[in-house]
Amino acid sequence: MKSMTKLMVVAMLLVAALVVAPVAAREYVGDNPADNIGIYNISSGDTVYVGEEHLELNESDFNGTGPNGLAGGSLVHFTQFSDRIYDKRIMITDATDFKLNPTDVGSVTGIYHVFARGFSYTDPAVVPNGTINVEIPSLKLDVVLTKSPIDSVDGKSVTRDTNVTFKLENNLYGFSELTNDADKPKLKIEVTLPGGGITTEFGNQKLSNIYVNGSQATITIDDISLKGCEAGTYTARAKWYDRGPGASFYGKGFDSNTVTFEVTTKAVSLTSSKDSVVRGKTFSVTIAGESKTSYILFVKPVGGLGASEYPLIAPGQPGVTNETSASIGSFNVPGMASQTLVKGDYTQAWVATTAGGTRTVQFNTTTNTDDRQYTIRVQDLLDHTKYDEVKVKVEKGAVTITAAGTGTYYIGEEITLEGTCTDSDTVYLFITGPNLPSNGAFLENPNLKANDNGAMNFTEVDVEPDDTWSYKWNTADSMKLRALDAGGYTIYAVSAQKDKEGLSEAEYDTISIQLRSGFISATSSGAVIAKGDDLKLTGTAQGDPDEVHVWIFGKNLQRNEPATVEDDGSFEYELKGAVTKELSAGQYFVVIQHPMMNGECDIKEGIPGWINGTPGSGFEAVRIAGLQASDAANALIKALDSPNIDDTYVKLTFVVEEPRILINPIGDIPAGSTFTISGTTNLAVGDTLNVEVTSAAFTPTEKGESSGFASVARTTEVKAGDGANTWSVEIDGSSFKPDQYIVKVECIETDTTATANFNVVEAVPTTQPPVSPTETVTTTTTATTTTTATPTETETPGFGALLALAGLGAVAYLVLRRD
Repeated sequence: MKSMTKLMVVAMLLVAALVVAPVAAREYVGDNPADNIGIYNISSGDTVYVGEEHLELNESDFNGTGPNGLAGGSLVHFTQFSDRIYDKRIMITDATDFKLNPTDVGSVTGIYHVFARGFSYTDPAVVPNGTINVEIPSLKLDVVLTKSPIDSVDGKSVTRDTNVTFKLENNLYGFSELTNDADKPKLKIEVTLPGGGITTEFGNQKLSNIYVNGSQATITIDDISLKGCEAGTYTARAKWYDRGPGASFYGKGFDSNTVTFEVTTKAVSLTSSKDSVVRGKTFSVTIAGESKTSYILFVKPVGGLGASEYPLIAPGQPGVTNETSASIGSFNVPGMASQTLVKGDYTQAWVATTAGGTRTVQFNTTTNTDDRQYTIRVQDLLDHTKYDEVKVKVEKGAVTITAAGTGTYYIGEEITLEGTCTDSDTVYLFITGPNLPSNGAFLENPNLKANDNGAMNFTEVDVEPDDTWSYKWNTADSMKLRALDAGGYTIYAVSAQKDKEGLSEAEYDTISIQLRSGFISATSSGAVIAKGDDLKLTGTAQGDPDEVHVWIFGKNLQRNEPATVEDDGSFEYELKGAVTKELSAGQYFVVIQHPMMNGECDIKEGIPGWINGTPGSGFEAVRIAGLQASDAANALIKALDSPNIDDTYVKLTFVVEEPRILINPIGDIPAGSTFTISGTTNLAVGDTLNVEVTSAAFTPTEKGESSGFASVARTTEVKAGDGANTWSVEIDGSSFKPDQYIVKVECIETDTTATANFNVVEAVPTTQPPVSPTETVTTTTTATTTTTATPTETETPGFGALLALAGLGAVAYLVLRRD
């Protein structure tokens, strides 16, 4: 309630102040003798501008602030007047002569309240002495066309036949209260001439002593003629005078912006962006003539050429039209027959220039454009002496093609074709080679002719803005439609839809490639593996298949699974130890199937236990689940050997044995010596063996009594050997006492163990000859399962030789390559 009362009191005081304040306005007092800058008396409500000097506050409007009161005070800008929240305060030391410095005001403009010195400007109960409006002076200069005042020529070219208007926009409405022009600020427009001179008289018009009429936001100096002006670049700028009223704006950065324009002597001119252009590309021409004037632009006729064989004006460009008009539908050019503007014939068009007297027009060329030099002309139809011409040569482009890699590829691979083309925006590809149409075949479907009685079957590839193109040809996709023979092929890249017979009508390039049939090779990590060991099948499948198919046949195993082929053609398939541990001892047969050219395995498992052929192969389903391992493998191979099946394969065998570890005889070992324990095994290379050597005299001892026996533990890995894998470990027997010792060897991976005994004897003095060991060492081997004897060799179709090799424990490996 108290706050409301206080606000009402403030409001009443403000109203009272406004009532008693006499109506006054800005007054020009005269020039200050010291600096010739005008002195202005300011009343409440007036607008003042940043940079003004010698301002005095009207003593009657600002009671207590002028000469009859205190000497100074404050100008305060409030963001919330009722609560006296402010963001700018300007101190006035002398109200009869002060100035508004740019640093004092900054960017805070608008209404400022005046407070006499000694009065609080933060107390809502205190009534300010009045207000002034603070603005930053603004002065903008432009040069426009007299006949089209909205079109500026700043940064443009105009001819001598053009009339222009100088236009000044300002915000100095604060001086509108002054009735005498001489009391108002004045400025001048300085024009810098092409030779460097500066003038305030241009086009027979005076540009000096321009008084700022505060009531007129825009001052114009109209209809300035450029006739007789020197050709070149002109610069114009409005500046404040350094004496009299308004001189306080001089030299403080409040002059206008700069306007630059060019005056040309030629009535109309034509320039081209290029002297020559490869057909299929664009070029542009620029007309420079009268402002806002229409000209006819056309390509001069060439005998024997159709309209589509010329460079053509791109339709839809601003200021460019191909339409005829009622007044002008035909035109005459000296030395030429009468020309008629035909709608749709883009060898010609009406072109309207901009305010700057210019217009840029784009021309397009295609592969149909005849390669020759063309003359392009711009013509003023009202004055035949006003014209210009430019010559542009259109040239044939070129096409190139390359293939990534060596040029030799396996059927089924993806081949990257790439190159350049400067003759068109599209490259057309086709192929020739064994059993293909002589004039070319469709790359994606070699069954189709590239040009079959007007049916265009070309692979179309877009040309990038940098004139390059690229295409990935998947030969496997093409093989699904037509089998490609191994051999040499030629791929054509053409700038138009032309087959081999029509190459003379287009630009082209060729590349030769060799296609080879895919093949597969493989090997196993071992011809003989122990139960519980991993088995790896590795190999290479050329022809870029996604995967190969692995078939394994054995006594208690019939398995078929895919194996992924990597980008480099390698593949790997692994039988983990958990699988081999459950396998029966004996021989196993492996067939690894390559899908070949069509990328599809044509022999595959249908109903579990049966193999089927792809539709159309003529292969009848065969049940292999009830066949012995070798018979099942040979049934699969017989199916793959069918002439209707393009798949190829490789076959391998391996033997699974019960795991065993053998310890070589150790003999008697002299006490304190270092010796080696070794042996052989059928465990896989890299398997880890724990070797423990323990004294047989192991008995408990009393506290404090030294041990009566010695023990050593070591680990080692199985190494590849000649015929059988080997292992060995070195034992430091320096702490061994004469006694009998037990050796225990255990495999971590297969849970297989073996033991043996040996004796440590007293060391023989070095002066005596060594004693030969006489005691025979007994070696025993213990395995988790019974070792299966090597199977008797049997003659099996397709795997006979491999069976014989496996029976001898050798690596069974064979690679078959299909032609």
